[in-house]
Amino acid sequence: MNKDIASAQLSILFCHSQASLQTYLEQYAGKPVSLVLTQNSTSMLSVRQREGVTHVRLHRMFLNSGPGVIEEVTQFVKSKRGKMPLFRRFIRENRAQLDARPGKKITTRTAGRYYDLAELYDGINKEYFEAAIESTITWGTRSPRCSVRKRTLGSFSARSNIIRINPVLDRKPVPRYYIAFVVYHEMLHAALGITTKNDRRSMHSREFRRRERLFKDYERCRAWERGE
Repeated sequence: MNKDIASAQLSILFCHSQASLQTYLEQYAGKPVSLVLTQNSTSMLSVRQREGVTHVRLHRMFLNSGPGVIEEVTQFVKSKRGKMPLFRRFIRENRAQLDARPGKKITTRTAGRYYDLAELYDGINKEYFEAAIESTITWGTRSPRCSVRKRTLGSFSARSNIIRINPVLDRKPVPRYYIAFVVYHEMLHAALGITTKNDRRSMHSREFRRRERLFKDYERCRAWERGE
């Protein structure tokens, strides 16, 4: 079959899901791709190279775009060059819908009694991610305190691109290196997104676990969790 015809047919039949879009980008860009879908209307598409992987952040609304738009995105991921008239037209046509969507006001708080999340986040972003992570970080809402080792200590929302850290960690007995590890863990989620294998979503893929162990105090943190 002619390569151009096969490409066109695949585009027409393309199933707009995160997993299939990532596979499509990898196949036609000819390189490993990590795709994260966002709700960030100020940065619709960004592409960064890191450790041999092309990290793509794309607004979720492009799952509903046509094959021509996806082809322009693919070309940009491949070479970061070329005009993108269909891509830009799709944004213009959907801008009114984006602007009309009622925004939920999110209050962020990074300064804690003992630890400043913004300081930790910035340092980790530079050391491990080449300052490529663009998420918002905040302390979460307070809840009854109990053992740090028995709580959900952090979360990342791909929809809002927000990292929340449980304020139970903002205590003097909790080591700074451990809070840094929790922040790093959630930033990894922002960097790698959710992978899909055999139609099953995986939050902690093999690559995630490999990258997690690169944290300089990884073993020390695990020992502290065990109470050693």
